[in-house]
Amino acid sequence: MFVKRFFEPSLAQASYMIGCQSAGEAVVIDANRDVDQYIAVAADEGLRITHVTETHIHADYVSGSRELAQKTGASLELSDQGDRDWKYQFPHARTLKHGDRITIGNITLDVRHTPGHTPEHITFLVTDGAAADRPIAAVTGDFVFVGDVGRPDLLERAANIKGTMEAGARTLWKSLHAFAAQDDWLQIWPGHGAGSACGKGISAIPSSTLGYEKRFNWAFNVKSEDDFVTKVLAGQPEPPAYFARMKRINKEGPAVLGQFHMPSRLDAGQLPGLLARQALVIDTRPAAEYAAGHLPGTLNIPFNSSFVTWAGWLVPAEEFYLIIDAATAGARLGELARSLALIGLDRISGYFDAAAATGTATVRQIGTSELGERLKDVTVVDVRSESEWASGHIGGAVHVPLGYLAERAAALPRERPIVVQCQSGARSSIAASVLERLGVANVMNLSGGMSAWVAAGLPVEEGAHEQQATRA
Repeated sequence: MFVKRFFEPSLAQASYMIGCQSAGEAVVIDANRDVDQYIAVAADEGLRITHVTETHIHADYVSGSRELAQKTGASLELSDQGDRDWKYQFPHARTLKHGDRITIGNITLDVRHTPGHTPEHITFLVTDGAAADRPIAAVTGDFVFVGDVGRPDLLERAANIKGTMEAGARTLWKSLHAFAAQDDWLQIWPGHGAGSACGKGISAIPSSTLGYEKRFNWAFNVKSEDDFVTKVLAGQPEPPAYFARMKRINKEGPAVLGQFHMPSRLDAGQLPGLLARQALVIDTRPAAEYAAGHLPGTLNIPFNSSFVTWAGWLVPAEEFYLIIDAATAGARLGELARSLALIGLDRISGYFDAAAATGTATVRQIGTSELGERLKDVTVVDVRSESEWASGHIGGAVHVPLGYLAERAAALPRERPIVVQCQSGARSSIAASVLERLGVANVMNLSGGMSAWVAAGLPVEEGAHEQQATRA
């Protein structure tokens, strides 16, 4: 049996290729949109991809399963479990139900319905028939992670299907108890690692065993269903705004790209006109470079490990432009196009050389000691998550998580300068550009963020009670 785990760091997402070398066949589970990587590995291993499947309708990235099946001629096999309102709605070769089996030479993948994270979620029990008659592993998708379980609130909080959050949690409890009857040696191959918004405490360890999870994963050690419901729903991170769009796209059928769209370089003379009509122009330079000099009206999302997350939150699927360094445009442009396509931002309208974006606007950085002396003279806006806020915040601050800042900016007090603040200064740098683009004047960024504030021994308030800008 051949097994290959593919990991996409920008999404903390894992997909799997499982192949029977004697038959020369392979199945790919939970493919993302970079489908050529699977085709290349299969060719290197002398395998033909004959089956493509996935554990559920994904919320955090556009599925590549449809495109991979079309490119390889593989059978596309998707879950037919769950209620009729939440099923795949595009043609595919085969529907999968609890008890069904996918066979690749000597290898079998037995389908188990494991709802809770989503109603249609399935898990694959993998058996290497050449060596054993019992499963060696379970590809668990967003059902069981290392150290955590899939969140059951996304249909309600991201896809806006009301009344599903608590019901999903209770269903997840039942699925976990049924799954716990499997052998303790069963390896767990999950769909995400640390950093994914599909759970709140996922480990960075890539795999585990059921026996280990039953002993150390909190979800297997809660004593009652009601207690589990309370715990699994508490402290979940805010689902990025693009999750609702991903759910719809993956349910209705992702577009087949063929290849990632490469935008054209545009003349710098076009920039003033675009900014004048408030077109979205994303400056991808590091935050320090942007703060030192940029064009007013641009949005700063540095191209780093968090780029995909904040692009998903802040960039619409329609017209948008990029500012990148022309010296590295060759490689960088391909990376950007790939990253954005993973979350359904398929067509970049064009890009500009960073040399054209070094304007006179700046973002003033304020240190902790100065802020401590000026607290009564400024409005501090904390753009961290709710769980971070509850663990400790600056007294008198207004809490608006970065993803909601644009829609709530109108409710922010404007009579005093605004100081935006996060944990380290990275998210607040983005926040400063969001506010400036919306016309908010006199915005400063707390250098070093909450970490620097705490290190300086300055006072911190704790608790979930918060002062919020009203939602738009």
